[in-house]
Amino acid sequence: MAELTTRTPRTPRTPRTPRTTPTEHGDHSDAPGPLPDPSGPRSDPPGHRFHRAWAVAVAAGAAIVTAGAFTTVPGLLITPLHESYAWDRGQIALAASVNMVLFGLTAPFAAALMDRVGIRRVVVGALLLVTAGALLTSVMARPWQLTAYWGVLIGLGSGCLTMTFAASITGNWFERRRGLVTGVLSSSSHLGQLLFLPLLAWGVDRHGWRPPVVTLAFVALAVAALVLLLLRDHPADVGAKPYGATESVPKPPPASGAARRALKVLFDAARTGPFWVLAGMFVICGASTNGIMWSNWAPAAHDHGMRATAAASLLSLIGVFSALGAVLSGWLTDRFDPSRLLSAYFAVRALTLLALPVVFSSSVTPAMVIFVVVYGLVDVATVPPVIALSDRVYGEDGPIGFGWINSAHQLGAGASAFLGATARDLFGAYDVVWTTLSAVCVVASLLAVAVRGPRNVRRVTAQ
Repeated sequence: MAELTTRTPRTPRTPRTPRTTPTEHGDHSDAPGPLPDPSGPRSDPPGHRFHRAWAVAVAAGAAIVTAGAFTTVPGLLITPLHESYAWDRGQIALAASVNMVLFGLTAPFAAALMDRVGIRRVVVGALLLVTAGALLTSVMARPWQLTAYWGVLIGLGSGCLTMTFAASITGNWFERRRGLVTGVLSSSSHLGQLLFLPLLAWGVDRHGWRPPVVTLAFVALAVAALVLLLLRDHPADVGAKPYGATESVPKPPPASGAARRALKVLFDAARTGPFWVLAGMFVICGASTNGIMWSNWAPAAHDHGMRATAAASLLSLIGVFSALGAVLSGWLTDRFDPSRLLSAYFAVRALTLLALPVVFSSSVTPAMVIFVVVYGLVDVATVPPVIALSDRVYGEDGPIGFGWINSAHQLGAGASAFLGATARDLFGAYDVVWTTLSAVCVVASLLAVAVRGPRNVRRVTAQ
């Protein structure tokens, strides 16, 4: 297996001005903050601790939270749509599968497009696309319309607001605290569950499925306005330095050929062993997390006699601990070998899924709460280590490389959403699904051990 420290040569393209990195000027990870640079862009006055990077991170987090809220809705719609229209569960889950696949496939192209036209324009356009898809879904009458509106439009829009987007933000705006901020932004999609899922479940129970969908559409519109106000593409746009940087960083020129660049990164990465190991792990990761949980958790709870609001509350609680786990994982990724962290995360996830058929019940029991806490902590924890490994291998193209790896995550998620619902129709229960996913998580844990690299390497600047 190729070592992660071996990078595949890339065809030369227009170089960017190198950014100050720990490997060039010493490790500044423990420095108190950016040093004054009278000749460069303006710096914060003495005693002023706020940096514009944090406002940008807030706007990015709000966009990711909103996209995360949309990803949880299909699980709430399966039973109401099945009862209202007599549509098969597989037909309804197909829309969720298409959404997840496009969610992943869009990400690398979106990352390249952000380099071409700017992050803010892409994010605002994505939120408007999501708004349109939700409003059209509220007036649908056929299964194919659910697939077209929720699957395609919302899948494309939310696909621009993934962890790849988070990687672009942290790459441009942060030199220090990069792993921590990546963990926080990675957890934002699950924070959408915490904020919206219980309210959406309550709305579906009392008012039907349409009002919550329309409400989410207007939330996306409001967040688009927030992004216009706060988010900027690069620190140079506001005369600032990246957070923690000791030197100013000029804004790179727009990258031409966004689609061509995204495909070139894929073709280059596909010739390396680490890409296939990371992609294989993320297929399993997607299948064992959002693929099965977002679309099949509520129906599985219904099979055990649990009320929809209780099931939604447990899924929301998973989101809470996912957020905590992602932040903790980001902190750990700054300090320990990412491959060892991945192996541990998958092993713990395998144990929790194996125990789920035993602890699932009609009520919220202590055993169910323990499952929610432990499973939640390792749910999104895999993201910061994989982003770190992608940056380590692909340098400047790390966000796009991670975008393709994340596409594998969504392919696994889409397959799991559809096959999980189909297995339920075939076997009459989800027990075989949980057991199978536990077994493949063991495989992912073993794959992670094969991925080796030096510890505490945060960034490799492209040459």
